Amino acid sequence: MTSRKIELFVPAITPFAADLSVDTARFVAHAKALIAGGAHGLAPFGTTSEANSLSVAERMAALDALVEAGISPQQLIPGTGCCAAADTITLSEHATRLGCRGVLMLPPFFYKGVSDAGVFDAYAQVIEAVGPDLRVYLYHIPQMSGVPITLPLIERLIDAYGAQIAGLKDSSGDWDNTAAVIAAFPQIDTYSASESLIPENAAKGGAGCISASSNVNPGGIRALIDGLNGPEHHALHHQVSQVRKIFEGLPLIPAIKSAVALQKDDNHYARVRPPFTVTGLEHADAVAEAVRVAR
Repeated sequence: MTSRKIELFVPAITPFAADLSVDTARFVAHAKALIAGGAHGLAPFGTTSEANSLSVAERMAALDALVEAGISPQQLIPGTGCCAAADTITLSEHATRLGCRGVLMLPPFFYKGVSDAGVFDAYAQVIEAVGPDLRVYLYHIPQMSGVPITLPLIERLIDAYGAQIAGLKDSSGDWDNTAAVIAAFPQIDTYSASESLIPENAAKGGAGCISASSNVNPGGIRALIDGLNGPEHHALHHQVSQVRKIFEGLPLIPAIKSAVALQKDDNHYARVRPPFTVTGLEHADAVAEAVRVAR
C-alpha cells in the first residue's frame, strides 16, 4: 500500500441567476465556504456542477473568478473533458496556465462503443497539445459517459505520459473497480465518488473522495477523514453514510442544490439549468433531513 494524504475535493455546484447565467458571486461564496468548512480543494465543472450545460467561456470565467477571489489554484481540479478536442484543449490550457493542480478529464462521450485505442488517441491529442505541465485526472463515469476508462487504457496512458497522468476519479459505483485501479496503479491518486467508501479507499492506498454530497456535508466528511483511526470512526462513518443514502434516493443534482439553498437560506442556490428541474414538495422532507444530519 502506498501511503498518501487522504483528501476531500468538492465538485462544487454552479449557482445560476434568474436568467440562468452563472451567478459568479454565489459560486465564489459557496466555494470559499466549502474550503472553510473542511474541504481540501474543489473539483468544479464536473457532473454535479452541470458542466455539460455550461459553455467553454462560462467555465473559464468562473474558474478565473475562483482564483481572483484568492483560492489557491493548487486547490482546484476543474473538469475540462468535452466531446470536441478543441474545447478540451482550450479549457485544459487555461487551467494549466492558471497553475491548477490538474484537470479532471472525461473522455469524449457522445460516440459509444469506441475502442480503448480511440480513447487513448483522444487523451493523447489533448496532452500533446497542452504540453508537459498538464496533469490529468481521468474521469471514469461509464453510466453517464458510456465510455469507460479501463485498466489497460490507464496502463497505456501512464506508459506514454508518466506523471502527467496524476489520478482518477471512479464514479462507477463499483468498489471492485476502484480497488483494482488502486492496486494496479499505486503511483496515481485514485478518488472514490462516495464518502461512504473513504475507509476502504484509504486502507487500500487511495487518495480520498470527490463526492456530490460534500457540497452539503463537507464538515462531516472531513471529520471522517481526520478521524479514520480514532475512537469515533464508526459514528463519523455512519453520519456521512446517512447523508449519502438520503441523496441517493433523490434526483441528485437538483436535491444537492436545494439542500445548499436550505442551508444558506437562499433559494437562488436551488436554480438548475434545463433539462433539470428544481426539486418539488415531494422531496422537501428528505432534503430537509439531509440538511439536519449534515454538519
